Amino acid sequence: MKKTYKIDVDCANCANKMEEAARNTEGVKDAVVNFMTLKMKVEFEDEADPQDVMQEVLKNCKKVESDCEIYL
Repeated sequence: MKKTYKIDVDCANCANKMEEAARNTEGVKDAVVNFMTLKMKVEFEDEADPQDVMQEVLKNCKKVESDCEIYL
C-alpha cells in the first residue's frame, strides 16, 4: 500500500535525512520526500498498519529535524 502525506520541513538536506529515517522505520518498504512539493510518499510492507507505522516514522523524523511535522 502507498500513501502520500503533507510534511513541513525547512531545507532539502533535512528532507533527505527524513527520507532516510522513514526508510529505516520498520514496516516501511520505501519512502520518498519531495522538498519542493512538501510531500512524503510512503510504501508500506504488506502486513504493516499504516497508522501505527507513520507514528514511528514521525518519531524517527523528529530525531532528525525536531520541528518537522507530518500530517497524518
